[in-house]
Amino acid sequence: MIMAYPIFFHVSFLCVPLFIILISFSTIEVVNGGFSVKLIRKNSSNATHILDIVQSPLHSNRVDHVIEMSFGTPPTKYYGVIDTGSDLIWTQCESCTKCFPQEYPYFDPQESSTYTSVYCQEDECNRLSGNYKTCSGQNQCSYTYSYGDKSITQGLLALDTITLGSSTGGVIPLQQIIFGCGYRNEGTFNGQMMGIVGLGRGSLSFISQIGPSFGGRRFSHCLVPYDTDFLIPSVMSFGSGSEVVGDGVVSTPLFQNGNAPYYFVTLEGFSVGDTYLSYNSPSKGNTFIDSGATLTKLPQNFHDQLVNEVKKQVPMDPITDDPEIGDKLCYRRLTNLQEPIITTHFEGANIQLTPIQTFYEPKEGVFCFAFESSNSNVGIYGNYAQTNFLVGFDLEREVVSFKAADCTKYLS
Repeated sequence: MIMAYPIFFHVSFLCVPLFIILISFSTIEVVNGGFSVKLIRKNSSNATHILDIVQSPLHSNRVDHVIEMSFGTPPTKYYGVIDTGSDLIWTQCESCTKCFPQEYPYFDPQESSTYTSVYCQEDECNRLSGNYKTCSGQNQCSYTYSYGDKSITQGLLALDTITLGSSTGGVIPLQQIIFGCGYRNEGTFNGQMMGIVGLGRGSLSFISQIGPSFGGRRFSHCLVPYDTDFLIPSVMSFGSGSEVVGDGVVSTPLFQNGNAPYYFVTLEGFSVGDTYLSYNSPSKGNTFIDSGATLTKLPQNFHDQLVNEVKKQVPMDPITDDPEIGDKLCYRRLTNLQEPIITTHFEGANIQLTPIQTFYEPKEGVFCFAFESSNSNVGIYGNYAQTNFLVGFDLEREVVSFKAADCTKYLS
C-alpha cells in the first residue's frame, strides 16, 4: 500500500534538480499545494514519488475494513476490503452476469479512458497461476479467484488507473495497475464493499505492484474497533513513511511458505492475565496475520485451553441458553470490563489485548469471544485482534511491527 525522508539543504539547491528528476519519468500535477505524481509504467520501479506519503482513508463496517480509493479515468469511487491473505485486486464491473448489491455504481470499463484489456499471451496474464486463469473467446485473460469463506470472483484481468490519497490531502494516480474486472461475484459482501484489495506477497498484489515506486514494499494500517461508525475513518499508508516506529513498537520476523501470499509469523502462546498457555507448535511461521479474517482461529485443543482459562477469569456466567450463538463463549454484558488482559506472544513481540480486541457484539447486549477453533494446525490472527494497533508490514526487512494506538484519531 509519499514522503521521503527529510533533506536538510537550502531549498535553492533542490528546486531545479528536483524538477528535472521528476519530469524525467512522470507527469506532475499541483494538487492542494503539493505535488502529485502520475507514474509512467512500463516498469513502475523507475518512478519515485518524492514528497507525500501515499495514504488513503480506511473504514470499518463491523466485519471488514475497506480502503477508499478510485478506479479509472475519470475516477470512480471504490471501497475495497483490505486483505493481507490474498493477492488479487478486483472490483465489480458494469454488465456483470451476477453481482452483489453495492451503494455506488459498478465500475464501467467503457467509461474509463485509461482501461486496457490484458490478453492471454501477455506477461500480466502469466502472473496468474494456472489454477486461476483461462482464455476468453476474444483471447482476453480471464480469472477465477476464491477465498476461504467461499466467496468467489470471476472476470477479466485488465489495467487501469487507481487513485489514492496522500498525507498532504492531494491525490496520487497510479497508472496501469493490474486488477480484476469482476462479472460474477458472490459471497459475504455488503453494500459498503465493492471488491477486494489483495495485499499479500504475490506479484499481483497491490503492495507488490506499487511498492518499488514508493520506497519499497511496505505498508501499515490502523484498524478502528469493529463498532466504530463508518464515517469515522482511520488511515492506511504505503511505502516510505509508512514504517511503524517510536516508543512501544514491537516487531516479529516474517516467514515465507512456498508461493502462499500469507504473512506467516511464529506464535509462541497466549497469556490470560498471569497464566501462560504455550502454543506447543515447534515450527516457525505457524500463524499468519490476516486483515480479511475477523476472528482469530486456533487449533481445536489450544483454542479450548484458551477458552477455559478466560472462563475462569471473567467474573460472570457465560450464556448457555441462546441457540443463535451455539457453543461460542458469550456473555450478556461486558460494561466497563477491563480484564482479563490477553497477551499475544509472537516471537520477540508481546502484544497486550484488552476486551475491545478480544470480544465483539454479534447482537445487542451479547458479547462473544473473538477467537474460534479450526481444524488446521496453522493459526490465523484476525482483524479484531489487530484493532487499535498501528500494524506495519515490511517486506524489505521481513518483519511485522505493532504499536498500540487510538485508531479513531489516527487520520493524520
